[in-house]
Amino acid sequence: MRSIGGERVEEAVAGCVSVLRTAVDQDWDKVRAGRLEWSCRRTAEHIAGDLIAYAGQLAGRAQDAYVPFEITFDEGTDNRGALQVIETTGALLAAAVATAPRQARAFHPYPFRSANREGFAAMGIVEVLLHTHDIAEGLGLAYEPAAELCEDVLTRIFPQVRPGPDHWRTLLWATGRGDLPGRAPVTEWRWSNNVVIPTERLTLEGVTPAAAADLAGGGTGGFEWLDGGPFEGTRDAAGMLVKAYQAGVHRPEWGVFVLVRSEDGRAVGAMGFHGAPDEEGKAEVGYDLVEGARGHGYATESLRALTAWALAKDGVSTLTATVDRTNTPSQGVVSRAGFTRVGEDEETYAYALKG
Repeated sequence: MRSIGGERVEEAVAGCVSVLRTAVDQDWDKVRAGRLEWSCRRTAEHIAGDLIAYAGQLAGRAQDAYVPFEITFDEGTDNRGALQVIETTGALLAAAVATAPRQARAFHPYPFRSANREGFAAMGIVEVLLHTHDIAEGLGLAYEPAAELCEDVLTRIFPQVRPGPDHWRTLLWATGRGDLPGRAPVTEWRWSNNVVIPTERLTLEGVTPAAAADLAGGGTGGFEWLDGGPFEGTRDAAGMLVKAYQAGVHRPEWGVFVLVRSEDGRAVGAMGFHGAPDEEGKAEVGYDLVEGARGHGYATESLRALTAWALAKDGVSTLTATVDRTNTPSQGVVSRAGFTRVGEDEETYAYALKG
């Protein structure tokens, strides 16, 4: 799996500065940035403001709100100076991402009130790519970032967007800046950082399409695993997530969560849903643990947290689970988490938990 860290932020910023430097002699104040209401200069200032804001959030580990500061260009700053500010603020975000621990999270309002270092990197990159496009469009410049960079952000913070054959065109469409054959125009959009659910000893970390593809292909998904890797059920679930993403029906809060142990940051298993709730408000859960993590109550602790989180959602009435008749430990997990047996066949027991 290609990492999305500080080097990707630097790549995006370098591409921005390279193309815009060819037009520093134009009057950016008098030219509108593409479809935006802002001028090209105001848009350049916005890029720098987002980069430094994300750096501040992540470096300071802000938890409840944005750190109360903003950046503006000094009076008299010319276009070359504006690009220098973008380079500098980009370097600060790259450094914050590079030095933040993998488990670190900081406040961002949408949609789950936090983001990790990959999320802040991806958000910063998207701001750079899109607003460079806007400015370039206003100034009459050709601009197209690397396809891999666009794929990086789509698979991290646009999990709800069905991928297309052209990653840049898909990103532009998803953010209301272009058309795609067979898809309705986008008038409102949001990115989606992964959700996390804390427990006493663990954190349930939502798996992005990028991490799921790596897990399904035999990788680590960016996690440090106890016993060297996940159990086979985790890889199967990751493969299901990838198929849902490719079909455009993946909903990140109803996907797969990796169980990360707080004491050492090791991943010990995975848990999640077989899909979003149906029309009756029912959703099925599944889980597994690596062998070295079994017998410590991690599955029960995680299932209690996940079910409480899910049943608090509007429109969710019942969670179900199917357990092999021979899997006595798993039967104990669902029973301790509050599920009751509601049916059986020759091979499995059916359990349910109502909200």
